[in-house]
Amino acid sequence: MATLKLDIVTAESQVFSEDVNMILAEGIEGQMAILPKHAPLITMLNPGELLIRNKDNDEIYMAVSGGFMEVRPDKIIILADACERSDDIDAERAEAAKCRAQERLKSATPDLDQVRAEAALRRSIARLTVAEKRRKKATGFRAQG
Repeated sequence: MATLKLDIVTAESQVFSEDVNMILAEGIEGQMAILPKHAPLITMLNPGELLIRNKDNDEIYMAVSGGFMEVRPDKIIILADACERSDDIDAERAEAAKCRAQERLKSATPDLDQVRAEAALRRSIARLTVAEKRRKKATGFRAQG
């Protein structure tokens, strides 16, 4: 099966660099799947979940707090504000951040304070979503549907 190189970079470090079969990401116009030989594009990323399927078809979940993604036919480069593997997410800390952001939204004036609180809320929700997927995967939970 064809693969493409995925590099995820933050200001602090290179977070991920492997050949992958597929990636699902939250672009500014919705969720998108990128496969090998995808048409070139550049898009902003919303805070959200990255689902990476590596060349062994293992699923890797990551939370990204926003950034940019460049897609080439054989390579994807994500420049992220922050990006965490599901194993590195402290769910209790993410839940506390979500509560703080919700409290700030209640008292925020409709300006920069509100924009910052909304961004913090989106980041914490993304982290909690990815942490929950890790928990379900670890316990062998399968959704009925």
